[in-house]
Amino acid sequence: MAEHRRGANLPSIGGFNRTVVLDAVRRSPDGLSRVELASRTGLSAQTVSNVTRFLIEAGMIVESGTVVAGRGKPRTILRLEPGSRYAVGVHVDPAVVTYVLLDLAGTVVASSTTSTPTADDPSEVVRSIGSAVDGLIADAGVDVDGVLGVGIASPGPIDVDAGIVVDPPFLPRWRDVPLRDALAEATGYPVLLEKDVTAAAVGEMFLAGESSARNFAFVYFGTGFGVGLVVDHEPVRGVGSNAGDAGHIMVDQRSLAGTPDGSGTRGEVGAAVAPDRLVRIARERGVALSGGGDAAGAVSSGGVVSSGGAVSSGGAAVSGGAAASDGSVPSDGSVDAVNRAWDELAEAIAAGDEAAITLAAEAGTVMGDAAVVIVNLLDIDRVVFGGPFWSRIASAALPAARAAIVGSPLLVPKHAVDVVESDRGADVAAVGAACLVLDAALSPRASGLLIRR
Repeated sequence: MAEHRRGANLPSIGGFNRTVVLDAVRRSPDGLSRVELASRTGLSAQTVSNVTRFLIEAGMIVESGTVVAGRGKPRTILRLEPGSRYAVGVHVDPAVVTYVLLDLAGTVVASSTTSTPTADDPSEVVRSIGSAVDGLIADAGVDVDGVLGVGIASPGPIDVDAGIVVDPPFLPRWRDVPLRDALAEATGYPVLLEKDVTAAAVGEMFLAGESSARNFAFVYFGTGFGVGLVVDHEPVRGVGSNAGDAGHIMVDQRSLAGTPDGSGTRGEVGAAVAPDRLVRIARERGVALSGGGDAAGAVSSGGVVSSGGAVSSGGAAVSGGAAASDGSVPSDGSVDAVNRAWDELAEAIAAGDEAAITLAAEAGTVMGDAAVVIVNLLDIDRVVFGGPFWSRIASAALPAARAAIVGSPLLVPKHAVDVVESDRGADVAAVGAACLVLDAALSPRASGLLIRR
């Protein structure tokens, strides 16, 4: 049977218009008059008047001064009221869980971290995260009624429909953890669950303001390598919301060649730039680093680290050493050790250590080569690099990644490709998780107008 176009309900249209107006005001730091809002949104003057009255009464926008624009009555400027609403973002990482509280403008007003709990007892995971969320809000002195919800960014794979963290490779025993619904019940807030690379892309899109690109790739470098995608202002999630696994892209690993999956200098990008492997290489090249990334490498039994830290067939892996037979993290605390060693690598780069700078540039080049595949596939004009491990080597890695992309003989598009670093820092996934909540509540979605069957 043919699929017919669906209609729209008038209440849905009213809600859509409010998000259109609010989004326009949010993206204009200097504010907008009602006349400018009508021009930018295409809404009638009466509709803009009705919508802005509603948003002012809700406390989400405020009248802030007037401007004279030619003849006639001065125009009243409308600006966002950042402190009227908040959202919490949680990033579950193998080393730490990061929490951020964002206001309506996307500014981080509070943050905290806790150690990542084991998932032997899922109820303890929920209790730990729920307690940290409540503490973050309380310490910030924010009215709980102003909190829109909680966003969780987790390594994949996830089951977004069921709200379950399925089996992240670097989170031992985190198998089928029903995090979303249990945390919603524990905190009383709506909770959204998203894959970390997608959350990072959403955060980049939401906070970019009027300069937001319609199409871009977010190259996420954390414990593993992944790519979040935005096409026509919409994040690409895929059927199961697990899009973004890019670690198996084959590239010329150049001086980083030698991964088990490789042949000659060609191999997987995720294996080449795995942080624990880079720490080991740095040490072999004479960079003074402490524990983590020992000579055993990141992989056991021939398996290789994939995007998001996933493991290909042939072996399990944990950061900094071989996985135990039960999949648990070794007792040497290797995830934390690699993280500490990465801090030292960043310090060496900042101090001008040539070996450290060269290694970071080599990693940036390999990641840039992988990004060329994405640019060619989607014909995008912007590539953003970020993530907790990226931000610490960006000073050396970004110029190399940019040169690899724009100077690639394999680059197909003839238009310019902008290659930049995210401004969100190491907490980009947590910030993105909070932006999921803000985006869901505040950004206009034409699909929300359709009558659901």
